[in-house]
Amino acid sequence: MSSPSTPKKLINLIRGWPSPSLLPTRLLQSATTKLLSSSPQIFVPALQYGPDPGYQPLREALAVWLSAAYRTPTKPEQIDITGGASQSIANLLSSYTDPAYTRAVWLVAPCYFLACPIFEDAGFGGRMRAIPEDEEGIDLHWLGRGLKEVDERRNGDEEPKYKPHLSNRKIYRHIIYAVPTCANPSGKSMSLRRRQGLVDLARHHDALIICDDVYDFLQWPIIDPSSTTTPPAPLPTPYPLLPRLSDIDIPLGPTKHDPPGKHFGHAVSNGSFSKLVAPGVRTGWVHGTADFAHGVSATGATRSGGAPSQLCAAIICEMLASGELEDHLTRNVRPGLQARHAAAMAAVKRVLGWVGVEVLGTSEAGKETFGGYFLWLTLPEGFDTKAVAERAQREENLVVAPGSNFEVAGDEEVLTFPRNLRLCYSWEEEADIVQGIERLGAILRRMSAGEGEDVIGRGQVEGVEEVFK
Repeated sequence: MSSPSTPKKLINLIRGWPSPSLLPTRLLQSATTKLLSSSPQIFVPALQYGPDPGYQPLREALAVWLSAAYRTPTKPEQIDITGGASQSIANLLSSYTDPAYTRAVWLVAPCYFLACPIFEDAGFGGRMRAIPEDEEGIDLHWLGRGLKEVDERRNGDEEPKYKPHLSNRKIYRHIIYAVPTCANPSGKSMSLRRRQGLVDLARHHDALIICDDVYDFLQWPIIDPSSTTTPPAPLPTPYPLLPRLSDIDIPLGPTKHDPPGKHFGHAVSNGSFSKLVAPGVRTGWVHGTADFAHGVSATGATRSGGAPSQLCAAIICEMLASGELEDHLTRNVRPGLQARHAAAMAAVKRVLGWVGVEVLGTSEAGKETFGGYFLWLTLPEGFDTKAVAERAQREENLVVAPGSNFEVAGDEEVLTFPRNLRLCYSWEEEADIVQGIERLGAILRRMSAGEGEDVIGRGQVEGVEEVFK
């Protein structure tokens, strides 16, 4: 351990931000200059209140880009521009739920924990329910059983309800929240079969699936850590991407839960440029049916303030339409994340292999893809990751996230994660990621050896005796 006079450098493996080295500063500067140097017909609308659905040129450019990525037709009228994924969830709840009618919010657990306060602010405190994952993603048997039990308790409350203003928004009975691709924190991607089953379940129970599709464009082939190139090779988007749940739902048409002449659908894709460009641009999009998108644009806060993120939307549109955004993802973002992931996996295997740590993303090199920002570690019996995280920060100036952070608020006792840790590899550079995992290994060794408080006994983890001979 460092002496108080020479504290160790802080290493942050909890921060889910893109590394400063991956931010497209030059591209943003160029796109902004081009936009503001153009004719008034272009830059004046970008600086004014925008139309409710968002900056129209970006809706059109997104429709082209998303159609190519998913190999599914996407129309501009199915897209709304948002102020980012989190602001978008709040607007979706404002427009399409009512705590007096909507029965429950179902979240895949381990969950993105910062989503829970958004649901609580919308009036769903105490009505959030955890759903486990298996190897294919969300556990549909668990969810189906839960939906049925809640509906049976509310028997008789079956009349569909709609928001005012010409019924342009319906109220859903249930909300299901998931990150289908490269989930935060587990890193799992839901299989096509599971996506189809989830859509069927939502259509039957009048549920809206809110899908945070923020990592879809951040996927790469898993590589042998010893063969990483410097600099990493370009990585085009692995087209076609798995279909969004909205792609599966929309072609199925209206259900009995839709009013006559309307098609709201039961899945919405919540996208964001925060991980693709920079969090500070605060710009994203939603994709759903045309009726659903129109309802989102009718949210009161949007109509009062105009389209969110109008100027940044125009700047991003320049980058997207020119191909510069795709080139940035291909040459910088995906290769940078792939190299960080490989370095983290190699360090986990080398440093933590003795303790039997399990981690997702360890399949044979080149056979599968991985993506997103996170590794989800499972420690052996006997370790408490709250104690691990506390000691890591206190003794090693290392910040990691214990599994308890990712339990569903109000339903923590149903699904707990006392032996899990989330490590983020997007923020720190490769050398610091490796050093951070080495510091974590030092903490686990000290705890296994019985040093300090919050220890496990020597020999409680298989193989520890050999390590300390």
